[in-house]
Amino acid sequence: MQAKNFGLAWIVVKDLKKAVQFYTETVGLKLLSMSEEWGWAELQGPDGGATLGIAQERAGSQDPITAGQNAVPTFTFASLDQAKAHVEKKGGRCKGDVCEVPGHVKMQTVVDPDGNHFQLVEKLGG
Repeated sequence: MQAKNFGLAWIVVKDLKKAVQFYTETVGLKLLSMSEEWGWAELQGPDGGATLGIAQERAGSQDPITAGQNAVPTFTFASLDQAKAHVEKKGGRCKGDVCEVPGHVKMQTVVDPDGNHFQLVEKLGG
């Protein structure tokens, strides 16, 4: 099993709009997309490269990450189901359910043997 790419790491914040403002005005990243409905924004440096995802902290959510805890790298695979099975066989532990943004992406949070979180991702519809 091999990841197709590593292109995004995301952080959790208490206030999505303030975080986007900070990373655009202070760090100089450009806003690629933002969805208040999904509590999500994507930013990138002016010369491209990896994307920074910003997720709104959700009280009472099954999402195990809270603001300020850590960055969560994501790894894209052709099949989320196959990647999950492979990672679990090798000692990773899936946390929570698969999250799907219809027509866009499916994601599964995983905890590695040292307690670090990352996500397996399958892009949908294109």
